[in-house]
Amino acid sequence: MHAFYLKPGDTVSFSKTVSESDVYLFAGITGDMHANHVNEHAMAATRYGKRIAHGALLVGYMSNTSTRIVEQAVDLGLNETPVSLGYDRVRFLKAVCIGDTITVRYTVTEVDVDTRRSRARIVITNQHGDEVTAAEHILKWVAADGHRQ
Repeated sequence: MHAFYLKPGDTVSFSKTVSESDVYLFAGITGDMHANHVNEHAMAATRYGKRIAHGALLVGYMSNTSTRIVEQAVDLGLNETPVSLGYDRVRFLKAVCIGDTITVRYTVTEVDVDTRRSRARIVITNQHGDEVTAAEHILKWVAADGHRQ
C-alpha cells in the first residue's frame, strides 16, 4: 500500500457567488420549494429580509472541495478509489443569501494510514469573512486490488 499522500494542513478552496439559478435549480432537483428559498415577498417580512440558500446546497459546495483534494491524489498516480463516508457536525451558523459570495475551505486535519481514512475541517465564509457553515468530512481510500476494506 502506498504511503498516504495527504498530510494535516493540506488545503484546497473554492469560491463562487450564490446565484438565483443555483437556488432554483437545487429547489427543483430536491423538491424543496420552501418560502425561505423561493418567495422573495414572504422573506422580505422576516429578519433575513430576502431569500436564503438551502443548507444542503452549501453541503453540495463542500463536495466541490473534497473533489479538489481527491484530484491531488489522482495527479500523484495513486491506485486507490476515494469515497466519501460523510459529513459530520454540519452547522449552519449564518444565512447565505442569493448574491452572497462564499469561499469553501477544505483543510485536512487527520490521516490514518492503517484505516486508509482522512478527515478534514470544512469552513464556508461569506464575502465579509463571516463563518457561515462548518463541517467535518471523512474520506475512505479503498485499494484498487479488488479487496473490500
